[in-house]
Amino acid sequence: MTTAMITHSDCLSHVTPPGHPEQVARLERVLAALQGRTLEQIEAPLARIEDLLLCHPQDHIDHIRAAEPEDGIAQLDPDTWMSPGSVDAALRGVGGALAGVDMVLAGKAANAFLATRPPGHHAETARTMGFCLFGTVAIAARHAMERHGLSRVAVVDFDVHHGNGTQDLLWSEKRSLFISSHQYPLWPGSGPASDTGAHGNVINLPLDPGTNGAAFRAAYEETVFPALDAFAPELLLISAGFDAHQDDPLAGLRLTEDDFAWVTGRLCDLADTHCGGRVVSCLEGGYDLDALAASTAAHVDVLIARGA
Repeated sequence: MTTAMITHSDCLSHVTPPGHPEQVARLERVLAALQGRTLEQIEAPLARIEDLLLCHPQDHIDHIRAAEPEDGIAQLDPDTWMSPGSVDAALRGVGGALAGVDMVLAGKAANAFLATRPPGHHAETARTMGFCLFGTVAIAARHAMERHGLSRVAVVDFDVHHGNGTQDLLWSEKRSLFISSHQYPLWPGSGPASDTGAHGNVINLPLDPGTNGAAFRAAYEETVFPALDAFAPELLLISAGFDAHQDDPLAGLRLTEDDFAWVTGRLCDLADTHCGGRVVSCLEGGYDLDALAASTAAHVDVLIARGA
Protein backbone atom coordinates (compact mmCIF):
# COMPACT_ATOMS: atom_id res chain seq x y z
CA MET A 1 0.00 0.00 0.00
CA THR A 2 1.01 3.60 -0.49
CA THR A 3 0.38 6.90 1.24
CA ALA A 4 -2.65 8.75 -0.11
CA MET A 5 -2.31 12.49 -0.67
CA ILE A 6 -5.74 14.06 -0.77
CA THR A 7 -6.08 17.54 -2.23
CA HIS A 8 -8.13 19.63 -4.67
CA SER A 9 -7.58 22.68 -6.83
CA ASP A 10 -10.67 24.29 -5.26
CA CYS A 11 -8.52 24.93 -2.20
CA LEU A 12 -6.52 27.44 -4.26
CA SER A 13 -9.68 29.49 -4.81
CA HIS A 14 -9.97 30.55 -1.16
CA VAL A 15 -8.45 34.03 -1.32
CA THR A 16 -7.47 36.22 1.62
CA PRO A 17 -6.33 39.88 1.69
CA PRO A 18 -2.80 40.78 0.53
CA GLY A 19 -0.33 40.12 3.32
CA HIS A 20 -2.62 37.68 5.14
CA PRO A 21 -0.55 34.73 6.44
CA GLU A 22 -3.09 32.08 5.37
CA GLN A 23 -2.53 32.62 1.67
CA VAL A 24 -2.93 30.64 -1.55
CA ALA A 25 0.86 30.32 -1.82
CA ARG A 26 0.88 28.05 1.26
CA LEU A 27 -0.82 25.20 -0.56
CA GLU A 28 1.07 25.89 -3.78
CA ARG A 29 4.36 25.49 -1.93
CA VAL A 30 3.22 22.34 -0.13
CA LEU A 31 2.14 20.68 -3.37
CA ALA A 32 5.39 21.69 -5.08
CA ALA A 33 7.42 20.27 -2.19
CA LEU A 34 5.67 16.90 -2.51
CA GLN A 35 6.10 16.49 -6.25
CA GLY A 36 7.99 13.40 -7.34
CA ARG A 37 7.17 11.37 -4.26
CA THR A 38 5.44 8.00 -4.33
CA LEU A 39 1.96 9.12 -3.36
CA GLU A 40 -1.48 8.08 -4.51
CA GLN A 41 -3.03 11.45 -5.27
CA ILE A 42 -6.77 11.58 -4.62
CA GLU A 43 -9.16 14.43 -5.40
CA ALA A 44 -10.90 15.51 -2.23
CA PRO A 45 -14.68 15.18 -2.53
CA LEU A 46 -17.05 17.87 -1.29
CA ALA A 47 -18.37 17.23 2.19
CA ARG A 48 -22.14 16.94 2.50
CA ILE A 49 -24.33 18.88 4.90
CA GLU A 50 -24.86 15.71 6.93
CA ASP A 51 -21.07 15.46 7.34
CA LEU A 52 -20.85 18.97 8.78
CA LEU A 53 -23.79 18.23 11.08
CA LEU A 54 -21.63 15.65 12.87
CA CYS A 55 -20.09 18.63 14.70
CA HIS A 56 -21.80 21.89 13.68
CA PRO A 57 -25.42 23.06 13.97
CA GLN A 58 -27.37 23.86 10.83
CA ASP A 59 -27.56 27.59 11.60
CA HIS A 60 -23.75 27.80 11.73
CA ILE A 61 -23.49 26.06 8.37
CA ASP A 62 -26.15 28.38 6.92
CA HIS A 63 -24.33 31.43 8.28
CA ILE A 64 -21.06 30.48 6.60
CA ARG A 65 -22.72 29.68 3.29
CA ALA A 66 -24.59 33.00 3.33
CA ALA A 67 -21.42 34.92 4.20
CA GLU A 68 -19.56 33.85 1.06
CA PRO A 69 -19.34 36.93 -1.21
CA GLU A 70 -20.22 36.85 -4.91
CA ASP A 71 -17.06 38.84 -5.60
CA GLY A 72 -14.23 40.37 -3.61
CA ILE A 73 -13.57 39.26 -0.05
CA ALA A 74 -15.65 39.38 3.14
CA GLN A 75 -14.49 39.36 6.75
CA LEU A 76 -16.09 36.96 9.24
CA ASP A 77 -13.99 37.78 12.30
CA PRO A 78 -10.71 39.60 12.97
CA ASP A 79 -8.66 36.80 11.34
CA THR A 80 -10.98 34.91 9.02
CA TRP A 81 -11.95 35.98 5.51
CA MET A 82 -13.96 34.50 2.66
CA SER A 83 -13.94 34.90 -1.10
CA PRO A 84 -15.96 33.29 -3.87
CA GLY A 85 -14.94 29.64 -3.62
CA SER A 86 -14.12 29.62 0.10
CA VAL A 87 -17.05 27.39 1.01
CA ASP A 88 -16.09 24.76 -1.57
CA ALA A 89 -12.46 24.95 -0.41
CA ALA A 90 -13.51 24.24 3.18
CA LEU A 91 -15.89 21.50 2.05
CA ARG A 92 -13.05 19.86 0.12
CA GLY A 93 -11.02 19.85 3.32
CA VAL A 94 -13.74 18.13 5.32
CA GLY A 95 -14.63 15.76 2.50
CA GLY A 96 -10.97 14.94 1.95
CA ALA A 97 -10.43 14.14 5.62
CA LEU A 98 -13.43 11.81 5.58
CA ALA A 99 -12.15 10.16 2.42
CA GLY A 100 -8.79 9.63 4.09
CA VAL A 101 -10.45 7.94 7.05
CA ASP A 102 -12.49 5.74 4.71
CA MET A 103 -9.43 4.71 2.69
CA VAL A 104 -7.25 3.93 5.68
CA LEU A 105 -9.95 2.00 7.53
CA ALA A 106 -10.76 0.01 4.38
CA GLY A 107 -7.10 -0.88 3.86
CA LYS A 108 -6.96 1.02 0.55
CA ALA A 109 -4.10 3.21 1.78
CA ALA A 110 -1.50 2.66 4.47
CA ASN A 111 -1.96 6.21 5.72
CA ALA A 112 -3.09 9.55 4.31
CA PHE A 113 -2.10 13.21 4.20
CA LEU A 114 -4.68 15.91 3.56
CA ALA A 115 -3.19 18.87 1.66
CA THR A 116 -6.02 21.40 1.73
CA ARG A 117 -6.80 24.86 3.04
CA PRO A 118 -8.29 26.68 4.90
CA PRO A 119 -7.25 24.90 8.10
CA GLY A 120 -9.87 23.75 10.59
CA HIS A 121 -8.69 23.29 14.16
CA HIS A 122 -9.84 26.69 15.46
CA ALA A 123 -13.45 26.38 14.24
CA GLU A 124 -15.68 25.92 17.26
CA THR A 125 -19.19 24.47 17.36
CA ALA A 126 -20.89 27.65 16.13
CA ARG A 127 -17.99 30.08 15.62
CA THR A 128 -15.46 30.67 12.86
CA MET A 129 -12.06 31.61 14.18
CA GLY A 130 -8.38 31.79 13.32
CA PHE A 131 -8.69 31.30 9.52
CA CYS A 132 -10.96 28.26 10.05
CA LEU A 133 -14.56 27.66 8.90
CA PHE A 134 -15.30 24.03 9.84
CA GLY A 135 -13.67 21.66 12.32
CA THR A 136 -12.12 19.31 9.78
CA VAL A 137 -10.28 16.89 12.08
CA ALA A 138 -13.05 16.76 14.68
CA ILE A 139 -15.59 15.94 11.96
CA ALA A 140 -13.28 13.19 10.69
CA ALA A 141 -13.08 11.78 14.22
CA ARG A 142 -16.86 11.78 14.60
CA HIS A 143 -17.18 10.19 11.15
CA ALA A 144 -14.89 7.36 12.25
CA MET A 145 -16.91 6.83 15.41
CA GLU A 146 -20.45 7.28 14.11
CA ARG A 147 -20.13 5.68 10.69
CA HIS A 148 -17.31 3.17 11.14
CA GLY A 149 -18.17 2.19 14.69
CA LEU A 150 -14.80 2.98 16.26
CA SER A 151 -14.75 3.40 20.03
CA ARG A 152 -11.30 4.97 20.46
CA VAL A 153 -10.10 7.71 18.12
CA ALA A 154 -7.11 9.86 19.06
CA VAL A 155 -6.30 13.31 17.68
CA VAL A 156 -2.82 14.76 18.18
CA ASP A 157 -2.39 18.45 17.31
CA PHE A 158 1.19 19.77 17.19
CA ASP A 159 0.31 23.12 15.61
CA VAL A 160 1.89 25.98 17.57
CA HIS A 161 -1.56 27.39 18.38
CA HIS A 162 -3.96 25.57 20.68
CA GLY A 163 -6.56 23.51 18.82
CA ASN A 164 -9.42 25.24 20.62
CA GLY A 165 -11.97 24.29 17.98
CA THR A 166 -11.15 20.59 18.03
CA GLN A 167 -11.19 20.70 21.83
CA ASP A 168 -14.62 22.36 21.81
CA LEU A 169 -16.06 19.90 19.32
CA LEU A 170 -14.71 16.81 21.12
CA TRP A 171 -14.94 18.08 24.72
CA SER A 172 -17.81 15.74 25.68
CA GLU A 173 -16.87 12.87 23.35
CA LYS A 174 -15.72 10.04 25.61
CA ARG A 175 -14.71 7.90 22.61
CA SER A 176 -11.99 10.40 21.66
CA LEU A 177 -8.68 11.51 23.11
CA PHE A 178 -7.60 14.99 22.04
CA ILE A 179 -4.00 16.03 22.71
CA SER A 180 -2.71 19.50 21.84
CA SER A 181 0.84 20.76 22.30
CA HIS A 182 1.11 24.50 21.77
CA GLN A 183 2.98 27.62 22.76
CA TYR A 184 1.41 29.13 25.87
CA PRO A 185 0.64 31.93 26.32
CA LEU A 186 -0.20 32.66 22.69
CA TRP A 187 -3.31 33.34 20.62
CA PRO A 188 -6.08 32.14 21.05
CA GLY A 189 -5.25 32.19 24.76
CA SER A 190 -6.79 28.80 25.52
CA GLY A 191 -5.26 25.42 26.30
CA PRO A 192 -4.02 25.38 29.91
CA ALA A 193 -3.10 21.99 31.30
CA SER A 194 -6.10 22.26 33.63
CA ASP A 195 -8.51 21.83 30.68
CA THR A 196 -9.04 18.06 30.59
CA GLY A 197 -12.40 17.51 28.90
CA ALA A 198 -15.72 16.25 30.21
CA HIS A 199 -14.36 12.72 30.59
CA GLY A 200 -10.64 13.29 31.07
CA ASN A 201 -10.42 12.95 27.29
CA VAL A 202 -8.43 16.16 26.64
CA ILE A 203 -4.72 16.65 27.32
CA ASN A 204 -3.19 20.07 26.85
CA LEU A 205 0.59 20.39 26.77
CA PRO A 206 1.50 24.08 27.07
CA LEU A 207 5.03 24.91 25.90
CA ASP A 208 6.95 28.00 26.93
CA PRO A 209 7.98 30.51 24.26
CA GLY A 210 11.44 29.56 23.05
CA THR A 211 10.94 25.82 23.58
CA ASN A 212 13.42 23.98 21.36
CA GLY A 213 13.37 20.55 19.80
CA ALA A 214 15.00 18.76 22.71
CA ALA A 215 12.45 20.11 25.20
CA PHE A 216 9.58 19.40 22.79
CA ARG A 217 10.71 15.79 22.39
CA ALA A 218 11.07 15.34 26.15
CA ALA A 219 7.56 16.67 26.72
CA TYR A 220 6.12 14.25 24.20
CA GLU A 221 8.02 11.32 25.68
CA GLU A 222 6.80 12.22 29.17
CA THR A 223 3.17 13.08 28.45
CA VAL A 224 1.86 12.41 24.96
CA PHE A 225 3.16 8.95 24.11
CA PRO A 226 2.23 7.32 27.45
CA ALA A 227 -1.29 8.76 27.16
CA LEU A 228 -1.69 7.43 23.63
CA ASP A 229 -0.30 4.06 24.68
CA ALA A 230 -2.83 3.82 27.50
CA PHE A 231 -5.71 4.92 25.26
CA ALA A 232 -4.80 2.37 22.55
CA PRO A 233 -6.49 4.17 19.65
CA GLU A 234 -8.12 2.34 16.77
CA LEU A 235 -7.29 5.31 14.51
CA LEU A 236 -4.85 8.20 14.91
CA LEU A 237 -5.61 11.59 13.40
CA ILE A 238 -2.97 14.32 13.28
CA SER A 239 -3.50 18.07 13.07
CA ALA A 240 -0.21 18.78 11.35
CA GLY A 241 0.58 22.45 11.81
CA PHE A 242 4.16 23.47 11.07
CA ASP A 243 4.11 26.93 12.65
CA ALA A 244 6.12 25.71 15.63
CA HIS A 245 9.10 25.93 13.28
CA GLN A 246 11.82 28.32 14.40
CA ASP A 247 11.36 30.45 11.26
CA ASP A 248 7.61 30.92 11.56
CA PRO A 249 6.55 34.58 11.93
CA LEU A 250 3.46 34.01 14.09
CA ALA A 251 4.97 32.29 17.12
CA GLY A 252 8.12 31.63 19.12
CA LEU A 253 8.88 27.92 19.36
CA ARG A 254 12.18 26.66 17.97
CA LEU A 255 11.43 23.41 16.17
CA THR A 256 13.03 22.26 12.91
CA GLU A 257 12.07 19.86 10.14
CA ASP A 258 13.93 17.10 12.02
CA ASP A 259 11.65 17.55 15.02
CA PHE A 260 8.53 17.22 12.86
CA ALA A 261 9.97 14.09 11.25
CA TRP A 262 10.78 12.67 14.69
CA VAL A 263 7.31 13.26 16.17
CA THR A 264 5.71 11.82 13.03
CA GLY A 265 7.81 8.68 13.33
CA ARG A 266 7.03 8.22 17.01
CA LEU A 267 3.31 8.71 16.38
CA CYS A 268 3.52 6.12 13.62
CA ASP A 269 5.22 3.75 16.08
CA LEU A 270 2.21 4.00 18.38
CA ALA A 271 -0.19 3.61 15.47
CA ASP A 272 1.69 0.47 14.41
CA THR A 273 1.30 -0.92 17.92
CA HIS A 274 -2.37 -0.17 18.40
CA CYS A 275 -4.19 0.33 15.10
CA GLY A 276 -2.29 -1.27 12.26
CA GLY A 277 -0.53 1.97 11.36
CA ARG A 278 -3.79 3.74 10.52
CA VAL A 279 -2.91 7.45 10.47
CA VAL A 280 -4.68 10.34 8.73
CA SER A 281 -2.79 13.63 8.89
CA CYS A 282 -4.40 16.97 8.03
CA LEU A 283 -2.51 20.16 7.22
CA GLU A 284 -3.17 23.00 9.63
CA GLY A 285 -0.86 26.03 10.08
CA GLY A 286 2.62 27.03 8.96
CA TYR A 287 3.25 30.52 7.63
CA ASP A 288 6.90 30.78 6.62
CA LEU A 289 6.66 29.34 3.13
CA ASP A 290 10.14 27.78 3.05
CA ALA A 291 9.76 26.25 6.51
CA LEU A 292 6.26 25.02 5.68
CA ALA A 293 7.41 23.32 2.49
CA ALA A 294 10.43 21.66 4.11
CA SER A 295 8.52 20.58 7.21
CA THR A 296 5.60 19.15 5.26
CA ALA A 297 8.01 17.19 3.06
CA ALA A 298 9.78 15.79 6.13
CA HIS A 299 6.44 14.81 7.67
CA VAL A 300 5.12 13.14 4.52
CA ASP A 301 8.42 11.36 3.85
CA VAL A 302 7.99 9.57 7.18
CA LEU A 303 4.41 8.62 6.32
CA ILE A 304 5.59 7.24 2.97
CA ALA A 305 8.39 5.24 4.56
CA ARG A 306 6.13 3.81 7.24
CA GLY A 307 3.42 2.90 4.78
CA ALA A 308 5.68 1.16 2.28
